[in-house]
Amino acid sequence: MTSTADERSVALHELGLDKQNKATLGRVLATGNIGHAEEGPQGRMRGQVRIPPDELIWDPSILVMPHGGDLDLEVVNDDTNTHCAHLPSNGDNKWMWLPVYSRGMVTLNLDGPGYYWFSSNIGNDEGRGLIGAIVVLGDAPQGARLDRPDQPRP
Repeated sequence: MTSTADERSVALHELGLDKQNKATLGRVLATGNIGHAEEGPQGRMRGQVRIPPDELIWDPSILVMPHGGDLDLEVVNDDTNTHCAHLPSNGDNKWMWLPVYSRGMVTLNLDGPGYYWFSSNIGNDEGRGLIGAIVVLGDAPQGARLDRPDQPRP
């Protein structure tokens, strides 16, 4: 039987998140689950992340968007402690207060491919805080590419 850790390793490999220099500085946050944003009929995406009780992690800790665009993200705090959500978005980051057993919606715009981190930046949360990543798949638009030789691709 395949373990959850094995499945996570396979998914990280398929997404190219398990090696250095595949558009990342190294392995990303492989300590939690991987989720996928659902795409609606107009291309707008929807996702959810939550803080489970007494785990000090985001679940999922990696949320994958199939392409750049708008993401309606539901953020849920199921923990017995207060947290917050510090989230990436073009133009300005978003910040949401998350009292005990609360939830909220935030709209993010991540129009380019890449890895965007999010966190709960209040308290110390066991020395590292709650850290997660939103992975936007795809390639940079032609007009945004650097004028340099083609780079190796996986």
